[in-house]
Amino acid sequence: MDITIYHNTRCGTSRTTLALIRNTGVEPDVIEYLHNPPTRAELESIIEKAGISVREAVRQKETLFKELGLDDPAVSDARLLDAMIEYPILINRPFVLTPKGARLCRPAELVLDILPLPQKGALNKEDGTPLIDALGQKVVQA
Repeated sequence: MDITIYHNTRCGTSRTTLALIRNTGVEPDVIEYLHNPPTRAELESIIEKAGISVREAVRQKETLFKELGLDDPAVSDARLLDAMIEYPILINRPFVLTPKGARLCRPAELVLDILPLPQKGALNKEDGTPLIDALGQKVVQA
């Protein structure tokens, strides 16, 4: 199964997304993008496939985002892409690509829309909140 996740091991959302992929019985291609960042062309392709804007692909909560003046709405997509290539920490995460599509999986549950195989069993978020029940169904939070 051809599934790729652009993963940050320090990010809880990224770890949960990876766990949801693995809960289908598939071991994805895990790209730790901080150590192995995408090329500009790859990043542009990922963003396009995910159907989001370049600005949505930038991690705006990162301190560097404001320090570089990227919070100015007049900053061009080209400048945002340049910044993400130069400083991969600015790439929002996790991006997942599957045969069914691509998503920026924030929240992690968005990955369920593009996974080709069903969940195989129960799975909780790291904080213990149930995410998938024993029958492999998404738990609806009250």
